[in-house]
Amino acid sequence: MKKFNHQQGSILIQAIVFGSIAVLLLNTLGAWAGTNVKASRQASNRETAIQIAEAGIDYYRWHLAHAPQDYRDGTGVAGPYTHNFKDKDGNIIGQFILDITPPPLGSTLVTIKSTGKINADPSISRSATTKLAKPSLAKYSLVSNSDMRFGEGTEVFGPVHSNGGIRFDGVAHNIVSSTKTNYTDPDHTGGNEFGVHTHVNAPPGAGVNNTFRPNEAPPSATPSRTDVFLAGRQFPVPAVDFTGLVSDLSQIKTDAIANGKYYAASGGLGYYILLKTNDTFDIYRVNSLISIGGACATNATTAVQPGWGTWSINTTGGSKTLIASNVSFPANGLIFTEDNLWIDGQINTARLTIAAATFPDSAATRRSITVNNDLLYSNYGGQDVLSLIAQNNVNVGLKSLDTLRIDAAMIAQNGRIGRFYYSSNCGTGYVRDTLTLYGMLATNGRYGFAYSNNTGYTNRNLIYDANLLYGPPPSFPLTSDQYSIISWDETN
Repeated sequence: MKKFNHQQGSILIQAIVFGSIAVLLLNTLGAWAGTNVKASRQASNRETAIQIAEAGIDYYRWHLAHAPQDYRDGTGVAGPYTHNFKDKDGNIIGQFILDITPPPLGSTLVTIKSTGKINADPSISRSATTKLAKPSLAKYSLVSNSDMRFGEGTEVFGPVHSNGGIRFDGVAHNIVSSTKTNYTDPDHTGGNEFGVHTHVNAPPGAGVNNTFRPNEAPPSATPSRTDVFLAGRQFPVPAVDFTGLVSDLSQIKTDAIANGKYYAASGGLGYYILLKTNDTFDIYRVNSLISIGGACATNATTAVQPGWGTWSINTTGGSKTLIASNVSFPANGLIFTEDNLWIDGQINTARLTIAAATFPDSAATRRSITVNNDLLYSNYGGQDVLSLIAQNNVNVGLKSLDTLRIDAAMIAQNGRIGRFYYSSNCGTGYVRDTLTLYGMLATNGRYGFAYSNNTGYTNRNLIYDANLLYGPPPSFPLTSDQYSIISWDETN
């Protein structure tokens, strides 16, 4: 009888099993390799898409360099704007799509969103958003063309610079800089002291020494005074071109006549403007100011302080005459008065520049702006922006609030920002409590709201509004004609 060979069948089964495993492994390896190739291709396409998006941003930076005010890609119509993108051989491999957000009124902050797409895989797109702007004069909390003194009780938040020397006896939370290596402090006798120096006695001492300070003068090494200069001091540094930075008041006048609000000489002592939160203002002609006795005037040393006066509107009947009420804020944000101006009130999501000047320019007829009551923003995130530009001085008068706040960027083109000297002979108001300035100051002459005999404002708080740097008010002076990149983000 024949017997079956079971061993041969066993080998066949093993071959089938191992063959199946091999096929499965080969299929798996093939699928894995295919997935890797696909992922690699997608990664390459995604990288190409973001590079195309960046090319779109570079293109529009170039466009703005040649047409700084064109936010419609040269088309004159609203976007988005699509451009083909070619490789080195001239083949179209994708597109970038631009969405341009123009700056708010008076600002230079442009937002560009560029979306890159690739023809090889229409499902892939990547976007980048960048913000471009031109820096304004508001790089500083306070910038001056003259020697400056900051007394006790002054606290400054934001950079301070002077083309002269600086004596600082308060507290500075940011850099204090001067163009001068050393200079003669005009408030005392003695040798030259550092371009930025203090008369506050070093800890553990206290108080201020008003005489020459050898430790704050060459050839001594500059001491570290973090009790006064919390972020340090720098001198000498390059000068700020103050003449080149001041706003062109003549151009503001022209633009105000064309599309803003322009008021010729008042026929009285000037104008009073009350700003209101409903985007309107009331304007009055000022007929009389508060007068004071001769003793006050004698103590004012008017020869040293040209233009001295109370700079305060009389509160009696007939002191001012209403010209117009509920005047809408102009579309271009410019209000110009060819006379002295008093102003206060509050704005809400408004962007304004208010200027006072008379032409042709003459030292005898230059106009000033005075703030005696609160001038306020409703919002402090850059939505509210106000500048006051005076051909001469920006004043706080005798009859100002005991606690006064001014929210504005202020420029004294030829004069100074401050308060005249009022002695005890001037009656109520010669000593005030607290002044808070939120914004920035640019003053040709010496800034000051207090005097060494404790008159004026006892406490002065200068708070820098960083929103002004790239989002200034209309027609506010810039420090560069070139756009700078403020931020870059991938947005998908």
